Amino acid sequence: MATVLERVREIAADKLSVETDEVKPDSSFTEDLNADSLDVVELIMAIEEEFGSDDTPLEISDEDAEGIKTVNDAVEYIKGRGISD
Repeated sequence: MATVLERVREIAADKLSVETDEVKPDSSFTEDLNADSLDVVELIMAIEEEFGSDDTPLEISDEDAEGIKTVNDAVEYIKGRGISD
């Protein structure tokens, strides 16, 4: 099974139309990967879908989403919710 980082990298590459190898842990979604505000919303929704389940949905509040600026921020947020590799 892929790690949390690998899964976030795949989601970011897919949603932002970049190559997976361009998505590094310290990549900023907006500055390095050229995401606009709509892209970021879609990315957050895709992360919620990927890491949530019917039994335990993952819901990222708007306030929390504002703090997710980099790939690593997303990974740490997810791991902070008890989801591990």
